[in-house]
Amino acid sequence: MSELGGLYALWYREFKVFLREKSRVVGALVQPLMWLIIFGTGLGSILSIGGVGYTDYIFPGILAMTVLFGSLFFGLYIIMDKRVDFLKEVLVAPLHRTTIFFGKVLGGATDGVVQVAILMLLGVLFFGIHFTLYSLVVSIAIVLILMVAVISMGLIFGALMSSPEGFGLVVTFVIFPLFFLSGALFPVDKLPGWLYAFVAVNPVSYAVDALRTVILGIKSSFGLPLDFAVILGFAIAMLLIGTYSFKRMKI
Repeated sequence: MSELGGLYALWYREFKVFLREKSRVVGALVQPLMWLIIFGTGLGSILSIGGVGYTDYIFPGILAMTVLFGSLFFGLYIIMDKRVDFLKEVLVAPLHRTTIFFGKVLGGATDGVVQVAILMLLGVLFFGIHFTLYSLVVSIAIVLILMVAVISMGLIFGALMSSPEGFGLVVTFVIFPLFFLSGALFPVDKLPGWLYAFVAVNPVSYAVDALRTVILGIKSSFGLPLDFAVILGFAIAMLLIGTYSFKRMKI
């Protein structure tokens, strides 16, 4: 089997699993929709930020949240594959572990893009979000870069751990600070210095800022070039650490 053929097989396997688990798609969309409906409608009735309604303001942050919660937990499938010995079957194939890692990343990214695309469509149909061709293409690019980074992070945790319970505990401690300290739900410009420092070192903050700038036309807090540089650097770093973790993984 060639490396390219193995990469395709791994991607196709992950995508087929995704298509068979309809509840997984529904579950991934229920949480962001609840945030948009409850927070957006509730606070939106009394609050606007930067000249836009609160629902519009948090929509880019909810896109980032969808990526975070869906992609980081993708690493759990590595642990499950270890439990059913599927990973052993893959590892004895004549493939580099780097190829296996990238196959998993591509499969997870494909699943995630489908979920985000559905959420974007719902945003247009029910929440009044408007996309131009430019904002749509750039938003998908931002989401895809962030998704690759977060999936890689989840796979790193999955490669290092063997317990689903332990994985869930660690991911919970990681995912909530990444989301709540990303500026997804509030502007970061006037935060106190000590809190702004946490926001500034959070790579998800730059993805949210870039999405908000592109989709809503709001002035960027960090600058769009810096946003792209940070999330791209984050993705590259996670890919490098992820490939190393897979090479060292024990099952």
